[in-house]
Amino acid sequence: MASRDSDYGAFMEKFVLQPSSSAHQLPLSGLTFAIKDIFDVDGHVTGFGNPDWARTHSAATSTAPAVLAVLSGGATSIGKTIMDEMAYSINGENKHYGTPTNPCAPDRVPGGSSSGSAVAVGAKLVDFSLGTDTGGSVRVPASYCGIFGFRPSHSAVSTAGVIPMAQSFDTVGWFAWDPKILNRVGRVLLQLADDVNLVRPSQVIFAEDCLQLSSIPSDRVTQGLVKSVEKLFGGHIIENVILGDYVKDKVPSLQHFLSEGNKEQEYSIPSLAALSSAMRLLQRYEFKNNHGDWVTTVKPDLGPGISERVWEAVRTSAQKIDVCQSVKTELRAALSALLGDHGILVIPTVPGPPPKLQMDPSALEVFRARAFSLLSIAGVSGFCQ
Repeated sequence: MASRDSDYGAFMEKFVLQPSSSAHQLPLSGLTFAIKDIFDVDGHVTGFGNPDWARTHSAATSTAPAVLAVLSGGATSIGKTIMDEMAYSINGENKHYGTPTNPCAPDRVPGGSSSGSAVAVGAKLVDFSLGTDTGGSVRVPASYCGIFGFRPSHSAVSTAGVIPMAQSFDTVGWFAWDPKILNRVGRVLLQLADDVNLVRPSQVIFAEDCLQLSSIPSDRVTQGLVKSVEKLFGGHIIENVILGDYVKDKVPSLQHFLSEGNKEQEYSIPSLAALSSAMRLLQRYEFKNNHGDWVTTVKPDLGPGISERVWEAVRTSAQKIDVCQSVKTELRAALSALLGDHGILVIPTVPGPPPKLQMDPSALEVFRARAFSLLSIAGVSGFCQ
């Protein structure tokens, strides 16, 4: 492993992958990037955040298409980054390899599971990095580390050569500290033609109830956003919605999950909490199908929280899985109807600042539950965020 002091503990392994071409006019020429240790790189073991996984798997014999795409775009990789074990946490702590230091708030977690990729960008060790987002693993660490992160629409970027977590939600995402670089990387990964230009939003819809879930007063957040929208596009496109009510009305299959209740009813939106329950059930079921046999055979040493979630997934049955699929279909249709072709929905990424390091597990679980109420909106619909 690389020296923790020099790289904020972000890297698992340092190595250089040169661009595929030496041409100087490529879209990513001169940029450096890091790769989450969930992507295959030819000749390297894909570690998946856990030493038992690395020990029981051989080196990759090919490189993930997403990595090849940015290399072909002219970027240079400087190594692989630490991640949460088996991508099963949004916290960013790893008991085996250490927790990357959040450059924005060293006493707080960096967010996961793409922790090292976010930290490498936040500390400006690289210009951009690749991560994955299943339940929030790009969006959360980007928020915690004060950088830009993008989860594209589901299946927009190839996940070949990426260890699956839960295929119904897995996406390849990316981080950058400069929005122009974020855009350049996105154009390469999304294979956009040079003449594809930005589209003005047809409406900007503020989800009032979601904004109130945040520990930051919603008026402080919305005032700046409203002024920016008015300046850029005009105030006539601004609308408001109580998203929880809209989702409850338009996604009838959620009724199967609403009865499960909520530990922190005061801080929740029942329909979005139900949406989170559906997402996490399907995630557990798909994780079991992907990795259940390996887990039961190897019995890996896993960190606190992750161990409990992994073994809960291994015990998951197929009950209600068909309902989860219905929820996905209904939510996608509902949000498509709400937003139209070029609408934007404004929600917080997470409900507050990053938790402190070694936070009380019960308090952390409450924060996690609130976070997933927000994260599941894009996760279940398959929309970008």
